[in-house]
Amino acid sequence: MTASESLDQHAAVVYNPVKVDLAKLRASVAAAEQSAGWAATHWFETSLDDVGQAATKRALEAGASMVLSAGGDGTVRAVAEALRDSGVRMAIVPSGTGNLLARNLMLPLGSIDAATAIAFSGTDRSIDLGVATITTDAGKVEEHVFLVLAGLGLDAQMIAHTRDDLKKQVGWLAYVDGVARALPKARPFRIRYSVAGRVDRPAQVSAILVANCGLLPGNLQFLPDARLDDGILDIAVLQPKGVLGWLTIWRRVTWENGVLRRSAVGRRMIQSTESTNERVMTTLRGPDIRIALEHAQDFELDGDEYGLVRKVRLHADPGALIVRVAAG
Repeated sequence: MTASESLDQHAAVVYNPVKVDLAKLRASVAAAEQSAGWAATHWFETSLDDVGQAATKRALEAGASMVLSAGGDGTVRAVAEALRDSGVRMAIVPSGTGNLLARNLMLPLGSIDAATAIAFSGTDRSIDLGVATITTDAGKVEEHVFLVLAGLGLDAQMIAHTRDDLKKQVGWLAYVDGVARALPKARPFRIRYSVAGRVDRPAQVSAILVANCGLLPGNLQFLPDARLDDGILDIAVLQPKGVLGWLTIWRRVTWENGVLRRSAVGRRMIQSTESTNERVMTTLRGPDIRIALEHAQDFELDGDEYGLVRKVRLHADPGALIVRVAAG
């Protein structure tokens, strides 16, 4: 790219003023854009009425070649939703608690300068988006995207019970408190589900988690086979019975996925316990899943609550988003 071609390009920053240090961010972006030879960056602030979608659309209308999302997971998801299938790349300056997509893309979490350097001097990567079509308890049909994880049941209840003040104090560990608050009230619920258009299956579950990628805060490999660019969603159907069942799931996520899976001996050990694991956590894969609920349940996308839903269809939109990642 020539210098004149670079100067024809400008970036836009969509930022959450509550989450970012604006002075530091402006200084970092100015240095990175100058180093890359780009034109002056445009700035768009989110608000209570617009968490990022409208701001991103204004950035696109102004001709942005790249949109930097600076905020928490909600801001990243909103920017991605507006950029879906646009061909305009998204960069991330992680500023929230979970930073879920940034973790899965191996982006720097603790340095604004490192993040903006990747934005202006990194490389492009095409990834899938998850798309959720939900029917709310009130009967309204809505469509939203997700980047990492959709959760139905206990997972969404945990999000609802997580205290915002505790998230500010201890970061992602606040979700542990949310689990402790949600578990005593959690009850299994009945569903019918179909993966990839197959015949509906009935089940009684505590939660269903649908992943576009598998790494969670704390470096937990929840669904280690999940990939951001395979056009497939990875699904976990959780059916634990009592405390022992939850402990089995916890051991699978932390010990088997996080440790044993790294070696051939460990993988053989995992195979020897598969029958026990499958009774409490069944994993499925497919381009889409449809779920109908006997009674409305809580639903979340990338850590944002969406209230009670009665029906959900989740599908992968392959290659729908271009993101900036570290070169090489």
